[in-house]
Amino acid sequence: MTEEFKNIKNNSLIHKDKLKMRKILFSIILVSGIALCAFLTNLQAQKIKGSDTMLPLSQKAAESFMKKNPSKTLTVTGGGSGVGISALVEGTTDIAQSSRKIKFDEKKKLQEAGKSVKEVIAAYDALAVVVHQENSVSNLTREQLEGIFTGKIKNWKEVGGNDEKIVPYSRETSSGTYEFFKENVLKNKNYMSGILSMPATGAIIQSVSQTKGAIGYVGLAYLNDKVKAIKVSYDGGKKYVEPSVANAKNNTYPIVRPLYYYYVATSEGKVKPYMDFILGSDGQKIVSDIGFVTLK
Repeated sequence: MTEEFKNIKNNSLIHKDKLKMRKILFSIILVSGIALCAFLTNLQAQKIKGSDTMLPLSQKAAESFMKKNPSKTLTVTGGGSGVGISALVEGTTDIAQSSRKIKFDEKKKLQEAGKSVKEVIAAYDALAVVVHQENSVSNLTREQLEGIFTGKIKNWKEVGGNDEKIVPYSRETSSGTYEFFKENVLKNKNYMSGILSMPATGAIIQSVSQTKGAIGYVGLAYLNDKVKAIKVSYDGGKKYVEPSVANAKNNTYPIVRPLYYYYVATSEGKVKPYMDFILGSDGQKIVSDIGFVTLK
């Protein structure tokens, strides 16, 4: 083999090695670029978790927010107010949605984790008591509701209805609605033993609509023509008021509560654009459209 041929062959091998190295470098850069994009996307992505009552509001608001801010991603899931706040403690959500105020022990857990929590009221909700469409009862006092859900009143004839067993439905203990109803309507008395607990508000609507003797409670945004909303009295039966946005706004309906968002103070820069959106005119229009009560 001549010296010239050897040089040509060596140069060819070097050229092949260079091409191979370029391909490897290109692959590394490509993979790194994809990883960087995923990292940056993850920085932009936000999670909202918690209250089932707030689920329709947060889902609609997130959808509208992302249309206006294409670079941002929001995912919204339910599970109950307690689940959302637990996720905030664990660091698995950016925003906890809650239909009741954060508890002292939840705040303590956040403090122990070195987290300071911020609270935002996004809207108000009138909690509606619902029965089957064919139920003849239209009015109930707070005391009668307490009797029904604690198990002291067991038949509809005891409150002016037909001779039919009352079948009460409740939310699960992790639900803020469960907590609020117990505190506001039952005056902190315990629910009856064996009450039928539902994992979501939609499940209560479905169960009440299919069971003639049923009664349950839901957020105002979940009301539909499959169930009948009860007028409620908090003055011993002198005045009964139906659950509605108008009656919540004029303070005549007695079962009204704030709906909250909670987030960790160090995440304020990340969540502020969404908070500004929900508190602004576009966000409050969605509050109204969904069936909740606006802040103003």
